[in-house]
Amino acid sequence: MSAKIYRPAKTAMQSGKAKTNVWVLEFDQESPRKIDPIMGYTSSADTRQQLKLTFESQAQAEAYAKRNDIDYRVIPPKEATRQTLSYTDNFRYNRIQPWTH
Repeated sequence: MSAKIYRPAKTAMQSGKAKTNVWVLEFDQESPRKIDPIMGYTSSADTRQQLKLTFESQAQAEAYAKRNDIDYRVIPPKEATRQTLSYTDNFRYNRIQPWTH
């Protein structure tokens, strides 16, 4: 039984950073999924892959994994680099890129 511990990224649908300050422990898939021949649904006998446990900190998630003998790997979060853009920079006389429409 193995799992990954990560901090989820910001959703692309919103500009806010809600639900990105929690850490998630998610179990890896242990048995392959099967396709139902009649309906075409995918199913699996492994119910652990449906679980997503949330923790307030990385240390709490690691402590839970150690306490329950779960092999885990930590995926460090990538911080977003934001460029500061100004609308007035579009009209500067020393603009680097040419003005196009």
